[in-house]
Amino acid sequence: MDKKQAIIGALYTFISQRPGLEYGNYGEPVSYRAEVRAIGRDLTQARQLLRYVELRGSITADDIIDASKRAYSGRLTIVERDNGAVAIDYCTGQYWPTEYRKATCAVLAQAIWAWYRENISDTANPGDYLRASFKREFGRGMAARWFN
Repeated sequence: MDKKQAIIGALYTFISQRPGLEYGNYGEPVSYRAEVRAIGRDLTQARQLLRYVELRGSITADDIIDASKRAYSGRLTIVERDNGAVAIDYCTGQYWPTEYRKATCAVLAQAIWAWYRENISDTANPGDYLRASFKREFGRGMAARWFN
């Protein structure tokens, strides 16, 4: 298995973990269910971004690793073991259940942005061009959330 596929597999495993919400941390069912919905949306978007990266052969393992160093304050780290295995290490900011999938999305979005920026033809305003492209590719809500 090549390094990119190992990273993709490790990220799929990472985002597929149960968030481990504790109902007792919420004062009412309404806020708990809202948190569950937000975490579910993060999973859906992480899967979509991960699939996008997986299907782009020109986005390399090194692109993903570089993005992990810059995005989300560098708290999501991709570790390559001596035996070639890849592991994901995440340093929690405040509340792990609500942020580990967001960190994955931020890293993937950073990798996609950097890759896309390198592969566009000269335009007068590359940032606006990229944002419009991501809006077409991922939809307005997701583009506004991860590519602004």
